[in-house]
Amino acid sequence: MAELVGNVLVGQSGGPTSVINASVAGIVAEALNHECIEEIYGAMNGVLGILQEDFIDLAAESQQQIRALRHTPGAALGTCRYKLKKQQDFERVLEVFKAHNIRYFFYIGGNDSQDTADKISKLAQEQNYELRVIGVPKTIDNDLPITDHTPGYASAVKYVTTAVREVACDNEAMGQGDLVSIIEVMGRSAGWIAAGAALAKRRDHPHDPPHLILLPEIPFAQEKVLEDVRRVLKREKYCLIVVAEGLVDSDGNYLAAEGAKDAFGHAQLGGAGDALAEIIGTNIPGTKVRVAKPGLLQRCAAHAASKTDSDEAFLAGEAAVEAAINGETDKMVTLVRGDTDHYTCETGLAPLADVANSVKKLPREWINEDNISMNFHFLRYAQPLIQGEVPVPYENGTPTFARLDKVRIDKQLPAYEL
Repeated sequence: MAELVGNVLVGQSGGPTSVINASVAGIVAEALNHECIEEIYGAMNGVLGILQEDFIDLAAESQQQIRALRHTPGAALGTCRYKLKKQQDFERVLEVFKAHNIRYFFYIGGNDSQDTADKISKLAQEQNYELRVIGVPKTIDNDLPITDHTPGYASAVKYVTTAVREVACDNEAMGQGDLVSIIEVMGRSAGWIAAGAALAKRRDHPHDPPHLILLPEIPFAQEKVLEDVRRVLKREKYCLIVVAEGLVDSDGNYLAAEGAKDAFGHAQLGGAGDALAEIIGTNIPGTKVRVAKPGLLQRCAAHAASKTDSDEAFLAGEAAVEAAINGETDKMVTLVRGDTDHYTCETGLAPLADVANSVKKLPREWINEDNISMNFHFLRYAQPLIQGEVPVPYENGTPTFARLDKVRIDKQLPAYEL
């Protein structure tokens, strides 16, 4: 295939993770190795930055700051949840690409982001504009299909398992058989993060916290959960519960939802822990129920990031560039687990259309028959992912993160009204 000469554009979308910037670092590092790539641009705030022609020069950043992205949480390029709704939006995207000779587009994001990348690529093909589009997976929810797991997930789990162990130490000191602690974690449609809390248990200690894990895959059964709580409190000083925000009843209704929806039509969740606390407090008199909501901390706790996760996020960025240079397009990088006893991970590719707007649920066979704990299949899957720690430099006792210069690229087109 003939070499495609032009510029690179990188964008980030959706909720950040503690390792999403490592993928940017991987893209930049690999792009610098190829003479056919002339400039490396970053789109500020995802597709919003493309529509507004707000680009920065990533090649102008110091290598020190690019390296620092590997331990920096948040989205260094800014992110958004903006949905390209009308044909005019897509036409504008392509106009901007043409104005800046963008020939390689890398979009780092989850389900909806891969759908956006797929639509942009198809429009370019319709207009005979040569463009190679590669999606880079990102989501702490771990619910992208085809890929074995997603960058960002393991670090969120490592933070949650750490929090569970720390809360357990506190509860052990304070509980007298009457304390119930609830930790509400993210997970709209799948319980991967909540399930990951099972890694907090010590090997061969099944009664370790979390004592109950409540997942979206298992409909909430109030009487059973209350009986499970009573049983734990008879045996332990406290009962520690991890609940996913997307917990639903037998009719598929969220235990708690705010009613509002985001740009992609997803319900705004929050409050499953509070709803559960009210149920327990009302039905088990004498209990002291406390709710903890890590919230954004789950996705930005760089101090608890997994080295394996960070390394694989960087690898996914490198692989995206390699694939595009080799002529691939309309694909998302996937993480492929080696079929050996010793954990290994390589990259593959999957069609964007097969990934977009799909959700990978937690396999039912990985959940024990009690519906509140995970079995060895899940533990074997998740344990390798949280291995290793990312070294974060400190200055005056606080962590030091990357600060990009963000040198703007001159605009070529008239302003666009959103």
